[in-house]
This record gives sequence, structure tokens and C-alpha cells, in this order.
Amino acid sequence: MAAIAAIAGPVEAKTISGTRDGVTFTASNTVIGQSSTATVAGGGNPIYLAQAAQYRSTVGLRMNYGADGNFVCSGSLSANRSSIITAGHCVTIFDRAPNSVTAFFYNGNPADASVYGAGSPGVTTVGVSRVYVNPLYTGNVIDDHDIAVLRLAGPAPVFANGYNLYTGTDLTGLDFNFAGYGRRSLAGGSGGTDPAFGLGTGRLRQGDNRFDFRLGDSDFGGLFTPDFFGEAPGASLDYSYLADFDNGLAMNDASCGLAGFAGVALSAKYCNLGVGALEAKTAGGDSGGPQFIDGKLASVTSYGLSFGTFFSPGDIDNNLNDTFGEFAGFVPIYHNLDFLASSVPEPANWAMLIAGFGLTGAAMRRHRKLVAAHI
Repeated sequence: MAAIAAIAGPVEAKTISGTRDGVTFTASNTVIGQSSTATVAGGGNPIYLAQAAQYRSTVGLRMNYGADGNFVCSGSLSANRSSIITAGHCVTIFDRAPNSVTAFFYNGNPADASVYGAGSPGVTTVGVSRVYVNPLYTGNVIDDHDIAVLRLAGPAPVFANGYNLYTGTDLTGLDFNFAGYGRRSLAGGSGGTDPAFGLGTGRLRQGDNRFDFRLGDSDFGGLFTPDFFGEAPGASLDYSYLADFDNGLAMNDASCGLAGFAGVALSAKYCNLGVGALEAKTAGGDSGGPQFIDGKLASVTSYGLSFGTFFSPGDIDNNLNDTFGEFAGFVPIYHNLDFLASSVPEPANWAMLIAGFGLTGAAMRRHRKLVAAHI
């Protein structure tokens, strides 16, 4: 998630850092490619442009919190075309619902326009009338219930068809494609979003990666808990999936490095060099955006995570800045189906959701008593 003034620089919603059992980490609720994701006119690599019609249902979101500012995330139009699935943390900043939410649908040239720019061609905006967050979401940075549904106040544009849901019950080892309107980079994974290389939000990009493992994988023997990350108890993170950002070099294969540190037998499950030139990582402003398997929505972007250079192989530096060797964290759809099914307006359609037809709904939050909000 990123903050905008007149689309100002990104500000992360929440960050945690610390050292546990000798491991130093930084995680934050936050498409950086192998090479530049700048505009084509600015030297960006066109392979990351989201040109296919399937991306027209990936939306930019602007949350207006009044005097507290405006923030941007990404999201996915559901197949019922009346709801958007995004991350819970996008709509619960300051422990309250935003004053208003606007969804930005784009049907223009992905090489140039920012959807948040005034008068940008190809942009259709639709307001949001109601916000729902999974009531099991605790507000922790790492939480496998970090998911929300936004009910549109008007019809989605005709060029946006919506996404069906992927309901397979294990994502480990599966390749995915993803998209978002988040921050970009002049230097790709070599420089990430460091000040010298980071670019703004609002331009749709896409890339590929692979779900390497989930934090509750039995291989780790219960190592990763909220306490490990210094967070409040009560959150569920066992079904939080991680994908590392590979550059084809064994020295920056973070998944392999973490497995080695944890004493896990090294295998291709953890030790691999990525999916090729389209390997990419999410960044600030991509929060809530989609990951696709076979064109279906499999998860939403939740956070970024770095263990720095504490172990090798790993991150190329000691900062959480969207460079090679970091992780992105995702919330799986299948783990939140009960929440999604619970608020589908027509109960007769719930079975269709479970069958993977992509009808969505919700029911809102949370440990701080925010339950539902009209906006």
C-alpha cells in the first residue's frame, strides 16, 4: 500500500522488524521486475506491461482518510462484477474504515498513463458503498486473513469481466502471474525502490513468480509464529505463502537460504533460481492485488519480507526495498472461502463460490471492533 497526496511518495501502512532466534527480519504491508519497470518512453522493459484483456479487471484503489491522507492499493473485480477483493490492511488504516474508496478501472495503453492522474485517458472510476474485512484479521502485518471485499456503488465498466476463484487447497510449488498498480523501479531488482531508483504508483504492471512455501509448512516444525515476528498473539499465519525474488544466482536464492538456516533438507522445493525473465516482486501500492493460476484469482498481495544479509543465500542488502533476495507474502483465497461465501448477497450462490465460480462477498473486521462500514 502506498500513500498519495497529489500522488505523493509511498508510505507503508505498518512495518515490523527485529531479531528472533538469531534471525534479523523486516516485514511490511506493501511490480518490481528483473529489469526496469519504468514507462517504455523512460526505458522500461515492455515485457512487464499488462496488455492482455485479462488485466482489465485488476483495479487501482484510492482510500480517502480525510485529514489523515489518501492511500493507494490494488484489487480484483470478482466474477459477480459487483465486488472487489483486496487486502484487509488497505481499508483499516488508523483502525477505521476510510471516508471513501474509489476504484480505478483501466482500458488504455499500459505503457504510459497513470490511472490516478487527473483526466487520464482510458480510466473509469467507480465508488465503493460498503467495506467488509474478514473478522478473523487481527491487523498484524503477517496474517493469513488479511483480506477484504468492497461493494461497488455502481456498475463495473463493460470491459471488466471479473475473475473466478482458484480454490485448490495447496499453492506450494505452483507458478503464478500477478499484477498491480504499485511502485516500480528504474533498475529492477538490482536497485528496487531505493530513492535513486524507485518510481511512483498508478501504472499497471505484471510479472511471474512461484509460491515457494507457506509459513506453517511442516518442514519448519512450527518455527514461524506471531511471537517469532514480534507480533501480537491471535493472528493466523500458517497459511501465509511466500515467494522469493530470484535473479538466477544461487547467492540470492532467499528461499534456499532460509530453509538451510531452519535446518530443512535442501531440495528443489526451496532451492531454485526462479522462473526466468518475467520473475518479479510486488511493491508498495500492489497490496491487495491479484495472483493468478490458470487465469483465476488464487491469492492477494499482503506484505514484503526481508531477512537482510543475515544468512546466505539471501537479500542483496540489509533493507526491505524490493530488491533481489527478498520475499513477498500472499493471502490464499482457499483459506478464506468461508469469509467470502458468508456475504454473497444471494445464499443460493454460495455453492457456486465454493465450486470456484468466483462469486464473492464479505463480513468486516476485527479485533478492534470495526465490524462493517457504509461509506
